[in-house]
Formats: sequence, C-alpha cells, structure tokens
Amino acid sequence: MTTTGAQEAFLQAFHAEHPAVTAEAFGGGRAPDGRSSYEILCHRVAGSRRVLDLGCGDGLLLEHLARNEGRQLAGVDLSPESLALARRRPALSGARLEEGRAQSLPFADDSFDACVSHMALMLMSDIDLVTAEIARVLSPGGVLACVLGGGAVGGEAYERFVALLRSTVAEVPASRRIPSLGDRRTRSRDGLDAILGPAGFTATDWETVPIDLSGSADEVWDVVSRVYDLGPLDRTAVERLREDFLAEVTEMASPDGRVPCAFKIHVVTARLR
Repeated sequence: MTTTGAQEAFLQAFHAEHPAVTAEAFGGGRAPDGRSSYEILCHRVAGSRRVLDLGCGDGLLLEHLARNEGRQLAGVDLSPESLALARRRPALSGARLEEGRAQSLPFADDSFDACVSHMALMLMSDIDLVTAEIARVLSPGGVLACVLGGGAVGGEAYERFVALLRSTVAEVPASRRIPSLGDRRTRSRDGLDAILGPAGFTATDWETVPIDLSGSADEVWDVVSRVYDLGPLDRTAVERLREDFLAEVTEMASPDGRVPCAFKIHVVTARLR
C-alpha cells in the first residue's frame, strides 16, 4: 500500500468508529472573544454565497454556515459514516454532500466563492494536488479559509497530555502507531505559502488563537483523548495513559475543580488571484 493509501485507510477506519470526533473535541471550545473555532472560520467567509467545506465531517461547520440564508453549500469527506451524520442535520437538507478525496474534487471549475476547512487540510496527503483542486473549483478572487492545529499552550493540561502521550507511544511497537499524516509544510506559514503560491493564491493571512477547552479533569480527558494517536493503542495502554493524566492534572485544578486546558489554532486565509 502506498503512503497515501495507508494514511487514508487509517483516517477512514478511525472516523468509521468516531464519525463526529472533531466536532466533539472542538465544538465546545472558545476563543478569548467567546467564539468557537467554527464560528471564527465562518466569519472569514462572511460575504461568500457559494461555499465548499473540505473535510466536512459530521457537518457542524456547514450547519454554522447555513445560518446565512441563500447560501449554496457543499461538503466533501472521505468518511461515509461522518457524512451520514451530516445528512441528518435539517439545516443541510439542501447542501450537496459528497464522499470523495480532496485530491480529485467532484465539482466543476469555478463552482465556489470560498472553500473552508476545519482541522483537515493538515491531514491530507499529496497536498499540492489538493491545493490545485481547490484553485480549480474556486472562482477568481475566491477565498480559502482554514483552521489548522497549532499545539499546546504552555503550562496547561494539553501540554501535560502531549508529553504523556509521547512517552506512551514510544513504548509500543510500530504496528500500534498511526501513520505519518499530511504534509508538515502545512504546519507553518512559510510552508503553506510555498504550497499555495504555485496554485495561484496570495500570501496567507495567519492568526494564532488560543481555544479554551477547560473543564473538570474527566471532561478535559474526554476532549484530549480524541486524538488520532490513541486509535491503534490497546485498552490497557489507553487506561494507563488516562490514569497518569488525571493524576498529573488534578494538582492543576482550581478550587472549583476546573482544570485549565487550551489548544492553539492557526486561522489562515488566502485569496485566489
């Protein structure tokens, strides 16, 4: 199996078991101004009428976008299980939801004014093909707006979780580790500009925003434990990781039991020339 095939097979299998995992992890998080990462992304394409959600998952972002009446919405995703959840949302009854790959989009040229992607672009292989396809289906002047993962905020529970997770993964055989996902160039502004520029996009507007995921120790574990890395681990390893995590973060809790947890996102926009 090719590297791309292994990556996509893993993602399909993971989302078959956890079809709403991204929305469940991030839907309740809030930026300092009170918006969710989904709402932030919606505001970046506020004036766009025809919008494609790339890696739309269970449709939460599309549901937010549908609050603007008169929009023509479409979504594409690898996971039929996630798409089945999206199709159950009444607000998306008029949206075109397609199972497919971002490297070969099932849409005509110049179909959209904007393309959005929430925590998905950074997972995609053959990223140069992906960006060429985005450029193809966007009209000139169209907007690409993405939320990308930015990692832990120092001194909080997610940082503790990442350190414990790395130790756990280092102890298991390669067969129980996830494949390398996506293209590392998408993790930095310079790297993403190097990908998007040849496809015809302007230099990116890049903003880093902390998302507050705080809650009780158990609530925080429920959020952080949704990462892909836990998928191949056996139940014993996951339970040991959970116990170690809860033991470490309990000491961080405020008197009311709230554990501070934050995750950085990068909100990125570029326009097709």
